[in-house]
Amino acid sequence: MSIEQFGYKQELKRALTFGDLLIYGLIYLVPIAPFGVFGYVSDASKGMVALAYTIGMIGMIFTALSYACMSEAFPIAGSVYSYAQRGIHEYVGFIAGWAILLDYILIPALIYLVSAVSLTAFIPGLPLWFWLVFFILLNTAINTRGVEFTAKANKITLVLELIVLAIFIVFGVIALQKGVNNTSFSMKPLYDANQFNFSTLMGAVSIAVLSFLGFDAISTLSEEVQGGKKAVGRATILSLLIVGILFIIQTWIASDLAKGIKIESLDTAFYQVAELAGGSWLKTLTSLATAFSWGIASALASQAAISRLLFSMGRDRKLPAVLGRIHPKYRTPYISTYCVAVISFIIGIIFQNHIDILTNIVNFGALTGFFLLHISVICHYVIRKRSKHYFKHLISPLLGLTVIGYVLYGMDALAIKVGICWLLIGGIYLFFRSKVKHDKPISFDF
Repeated sequence: MSIEQFGYKQELKRALTFGDLLIYGLIYLVPIAPFGVFGYVSDASKGMVALAYTIGMIGMIFTALSYACMSEAFPIAGSVYSYAQRGIHEYVGFIAGWAILLDYILIPALIYLVSAVSLTAFIPGLPLWFWLVFFILLNTAINTRGVEFTAKANKITLVLELIVLAIFIVFGVIALQKGVNNTSFSMKPLYDANQFNFSTLMGAVSIAVLSFLGFDAISTLSEEVQGGKKAVGRATILSLLIVGILFIIQTWIASDLAKGIKIESLDTAFYQVAELAGGSWLKTLTSLATAFSWGIASALASQAAISRLLFSMGRDRKLPAVLGRIHPKYRTPYISTYCVAVISFIIGIIFQNHIDILTNIVNFGALTGFFLLHISVICHYVIRKRSKHYFKHLISPLLGLTVIGYVLYGMDALAIKVGICWLLIGGIYLFFRSKVKHDKPISFDF
């Protein structure tokens, strides 16, 4: 399907295969993401970490299905911004894009910050800002070179992450079979009748959901993929399922091993477990893998995603038009990429001692965008197209709305206040553009 029928020129280079999209999704999600948040999820879930990730995956599947539906109907860059814009209304699309912008534009900063903090613990002589600059410059250079170059880098880092994960799983299983520190396999990481409490568990799910954020970013590459219009949706769903299964396996093993030690810090809980399984070398390996997989692999993917969103909104003149410029040689949205780099450094410095606050704000932006996405599916397919595929276009989105709404309701109060303020700023900006600047509305031909 050509993007010309949606009123755009094909400016970005179509070079990505289905495999590239799948790898991109896996990289963004980070197969070893639970390494960094295991302690917090374990504490909140009373040890039922595998259950928290299972519920999180099931909840996100409904959102992935909605992304698949809308990416098939509108195979253009812009993700939920484009979907809500064309599925509901132009103004709703802007608010959806503005909300997800809070997620996309802060995630690179959050990822850089987590990685920088991890590495300053290993090399205290180098300041945090050094690692921020290092990661930002490296990823900006790779993303500017072109989507093909980014795809090649993604393949290498994904293989390295999976090797580290495989090593942990092997040594973890061996340790449990040997009964190290009186540990053994059990069903308690999936369900512990003595500790189960639904409201408490959902609090853990709200933390675990952070590990799943990013599968939606595949949709931002819609104008750079080869093949049919269903490739984006299939890659979105498959990447979520693969990573979800990996999350459940590794946290199940880690939860059983954690019974044999006293957790010293929630930040380093997983690395203590790794040390029990294989020794200090495995502890060092898993902690360094976390730092570099987040700081390079995931940050590389997230920077590519936000630059495409800014490009799409700039192309529509909903943000400064300069953001829609394409590099003459590499055919990448280079101005948007540079913009993300600068913002990431500033945010990283501001929130270097408040990672928890930054995490919650990121979640608010993503979940608000997902909420509007589900409404877009219902409006476009059921109301406008009179679709009879009720499960796919009505029941599934409604289930997704329920899950997302519940998680939003239980979020940190400060994150909700900051998020609402962000939406209000977006609303004021939209009013200025439409009523003061008198921007012409975008016409759609359905």
